[in-house]
Amino acid sequence: MTALRQAIDAAAAALEKAGVGSPRADAELLAAHAAGVDRGRLPFVDAGPGFFETYDGLVAARVERKPLQHIVGTAAFGPVTVQVGPGVFIPRPETEAMLEWSVAQRLPRDPVIVDLCTGSGALAFALSKNWAGARIVAVDDSEAALEYASRNLAGSGVEVVRADVTEPGLLPELDGCVDLLVANPPYIPDGAVLEPEVAEHDPPHALFGGPDGMAVIDAIACQAARWLRAGGFCAVEHDDSTSARTVEAFTRTRRFTDVTARRDLTGRPRFVTAVRNR
Repeated sequence: MTALRQAIDAAAAALEKAGVGSPRADAELLAAHAAGVDRGRLPFVDAGPGFFETYDGLVAARVERKPLQHIVGTAAFGPVTVQVGPGVFIPRPETEAMLEWSVAQRLPRDPVIVDLCTGSGALAFALSKNWAGARIVAVDDSEAALEYASRNLAGSGVEVVRADVTEPGLLPELDGCVDLLVANPPYIPDGAVLEPEVAEHDPPHALFGGPDGMAVIDAIACQAARWLRAGGFCAVEHDDSTSARTVEAFTRTRRFTDVTARRDLTGRPRFVTAVRNR
């Protein structure tokens, strides 16, 4: 255990020097991955032959700012864990605030739920755990992302649809039928400076939402006005700088009440919720 502890200490120092935001946690998670155990089991690991060579390789990749989730191949999100890798957006813990708001809403027994810009399918998958009888439709237009979503959602009952959420009149069969719509769309303003893990590894198509970051959000507000039933709920994530504009996007349709700007667990503006007029 002493050798393992020393290796983790050295890895944490190397990751901190490389600018990784959570060096100790990442060092321990990589060690757990190399050992094939949960992080909490590290004190009981007897590092066998080949462990340190494997661990050094994982740490070297993280020093180069390859995302931790790409290295281990999975990302945890709320009650689920999904496969991720090149070509798909990595779900973030900050989005769990929108998930928590969503599962707190009172929906019919077997609701209709739509997850736009689903990416890996993490949000749709997590919602399926709360409403086992729901019809859940997960939508994205990226072939690479949908490959991950299809794998992650296999056996869950979630429907995976390839479509552009900005297309006017999309999926007319959903008009007036949806009880809950959620979306974590591309919303970063073009040209924003990003961390290497994001800029070099998340697909730009999943990140950038036009000059002001609002191109996809504006379209989603229009889709939500059509799809949601009277009293249906909507939640859309946005950039730190566009909370007020996201509120405006829903307000100007004149089809929503209770349009509310909400913050994540760190206190940052994160998403807007709205209720369809009755």
